[in-house]
Amino acid sequence: MDFLSIGGIILAFASVLLTMVIDGGNLGALVQDSAALIVFGGTIGAVLLQTPLSAFLRGVKMGLWVFLPPKDDRAEQLKNVTDWLRIARHQFVLALDPVADQQTDPFIRQGLRMIVDGIEAPQIRTMLEAIISTRAHEEMHGAEMYEAMGGYAPTVGILGAVMGLITVMSHLDDPSKLGSGIATAFVATVYGVAFANLICLPIASKLKFHVRRRIRRLELIAEGMVGIAILESPLQLEMKLRGYLDGNAMEAPERDGGREAGDVSPAPAT
Repeated sequence: MDFLSIGGIILAFASVLLTMVIDGGNLGALVQDSAALIVFGGTIGAVLLQTPLSAFLRGVKMGLWVFLPPKDDRAEQLKNVTDWLRIARHQFVLALDPVADQQTDPFIRQGLRMIVDGIEAPQIRTMLEAIISTRAHEEMHGAEMYEAMGGYAPTVGILGAVMGLITVMSHLDDPSKLGSGIATAFVATVYGVAFANLICLPIASKLKFHVRRRIRRLELIAEGMVGIAILESPLQLEMKLRGYLDGNAMEAPERDGGREAGDVSPAPAT
């Protein structure tokens, strides 16, 4: 659970509402069905018009990442890759066949399968990078959907305000209705600006962060698969893959007498 996201939403809306109360405003004036209908309905309609259904549904599912972010297991995958490399160096790559069968991640399973099948390292890199590029393109579409909503919402809010003022102008013969009518009209603008800047745009930015981190994870795994395919030194590969980690994880791997821990026998002759 991302409590920072929850706290951010609460703080943002509480600041706006408390400011209105402090200034002597009436919170009930912000509750307008017609304004909510045009802002939220118009914004979602515009996004549906520009977004394919598959991308829209993917974006809706990705929205949960704001509160339930995907697990960041890059450090765990680094350890797995170096362990698999040691198996390949000690028992050769065919020993990775049962390891591939145990993997639940299709990307990892496919990479190990290519190694077991004897595909050359450059081809493995090319194919895995193609998968990564497609995955990044699809997931970025989900984040960009919220960015688009953040762009449409304020404009739709202004449209709602103008429509409200048109209605007010049609009742100029009744001055008692002018004040409340104008207030109602501008609520649509408030909805549009708040929806864009307090919800949609922050969500888009956070989703892009998670997408970039997921892509780094795939790049780490892909680089690891190439290292396994060429039977690279486990120490060298581990140090290289640590560049895909963040912060404290980028510490030097343990070594034992000049040889990496766990690598107790030389690679088989090929």
